[in-house]
Amino acid sequence: MECVVHIASDADILTARRSGRSLATALGFGPRDLALITTVISELSRNILDYAKEGEITVLEMAGKGKLGITVVGRDQGPGILDVSQALRDGFSTSGSLGMGLPGVRQVMDEFEIQSAPGRGTAVTVRKWKP
Repeated sequence: MECVVHIASDADILTARRSGRSLATALGFGPRDLALITTVISELSRNILDYAKEGEITVLEMAGKGKLGITVVGRDQGPGILDVSQALRDGFSTSGSLGMGLPGVRQVMDEFEIQSAPGRGTAVTVRKWKP
């Protein structure tokens, strides 16, 4: 199963959260992981709105090594991140927000990948495996 949500407004963030929570519930994730997954979807969606104005969140089921999991991809065609290593430092924020930021996203998920280049947008892919 795969769901793609275009992100261009706060309402779209709610749609993406619901889609991710629905898939994660169907896969059998527990309450703690459901909360983490929906929080990550919120964070990635908010980053899309704040920095690129629009993009998309893709949520999909994955299987491997006898386990099930969920993949969340946040993608935009915005300005990109000038210094990815700085953006991944704990406590770093260009918006002054108290959100979990990319370091928090990386910390609560099992796998984390980021591709970004100035003027070419950003793609963040995270995965959470079902225990």
